[in-house]
Amino acid sequence: MALTAHLQDAYEKQYQDSQSEWRELGARQKVQNMVEVTGGKRFGKVLEVGAGDGSLLQLLNAQGVADELYALEISGSALERIHARNIPKLKEAKCFDGYSIPYEDNYFDLVVLSHVLEHVEFERKLLREIKRVSRYQVVEVPKDYRFGIDKRVKHFLSYGHINVYTPSSFCFLLRSEGFRILKKKVGLYSKATYQYMGCSSSGKYQPSFGKVLKANLLYMVKWLFVSAPSTRIRDHFANTITVMVEPEEVTVNIFK
Repeated sequence: MALTAHLQDAYEKQYQDSQSEWRELGARQKVQNMVEVTGGKRFGKVLEVGAGDGSLLQLLNAQGVADELYALEISGSALERIHARNIPKLKEAKCFDGYSIPYEDNYFDLVVLSHVLEHVEFERKLLREIKRVSRYQVVEVPKDYRFGIDKRVKHFLSYGHINVYTPSSFCFLLRSEGFRILKKKVGLYSKATYQYMGCSSSGKYQPSFGKVLKANLLYMVKWLFVSAPSTRIRDHFANTITVMVEPEEVTVNIFK
């Protein structure tokens, strides 16, 4: 099983654009979420699957999260950007077919899969692979689900999101694939990310006092809701779901 040709082509072009500032903003929030769910633990060998342009890898290197970093990507243009960063602890970065991870069982202490699953046609296949090659896994997805999401299919497909999750459905997916959930965080994008989204048009960042104020107000309102004691309210207004997991000794997977 490998990535279909039209998706391969789409992601090849994705890293030839000028969205580096957006990716850097996202990476800062992702590494913060990761450190929180791992408790700041340091790991030996860490693999990022779907590493994009290397934004997250560079921050992981700076944070001292790993002794050695590895990366897998489906996009040649993304790999070029990763190599151009000259990340000191990056031992290897190479292409793969989107599903089969070219490393032996339990080779890594940790696999990071951040904002990847929502793009994956056969998500369970990839989850089984990251479980095979590592002792621990950190997985993050956007919480895209909203009531009436079926009326916004074109919007989500425009940036490659073919799977949508709630915190409960995401945890169900992981547990049904034989993962034990060690820590979960349901949270927001950063204020800087809200400002970028509120001030961007046609891929260009064009801030103004009014746009920044509106973005800040939106962030503050959502922060209040996500900070609420009610799980239902928090889960509804959240932007991201981040979990640290490990394989269960006895798998509950019924799909093999």
